[in-house]
Amino acid sequence: MKPKQTFRGVVLRSGAGRVQWPATQGATTSSVPGARAETRVRVGREVAGRSGKGVSVISGLPLGEVELQALATQLKKSCGAGGAVKDGRIEIQGDHRDRLVAELVKLGYDAKRSGG
Repeated sequence: MKPKQTFRGVVLRSGAGRVQWPATQGATTSSVPGARAETRVRVGREVAGRSGKGVSVISGLPLGEVELQALATQLKKSCGAGGAVKDGRIEIQGDHRDRLVAELVKLGYDAKRSGG
C-alpha cells in the first residue's frame, strides 16, 4: 500500500479506516496570539481548470482544517454561493472578492484583494 501525499501530511489508507500524521515543518496553528493581525490574507480570483467558471480564492489563513471548514461555511452563507476547502485555501464559487474582503476584515484578518 502506497501512502498518499496531502498538503498537511501523509495519509495512509487501511482496511480499518484513514490514519493521518500531520507534517511537522511549516505547520501553522491558530493558538498563536495575534496570528490574525500578523498574517496577510489574500482574496483573488481563479478560472484555471474550471471550464471558464471563476471562483474567489482565499489564501494565507493561519487556521487548521476544522477552523477553515467553519469559516468557509460562514463565508459561503454570506455570499449565497457554494464552495470548498482545498489545499488549505477556501474557494467560493463566483466573483465575491469585495464582499469576502469586507467579511474577513470584520472578523479581524488583514485581508487584501489580489489580482486585477
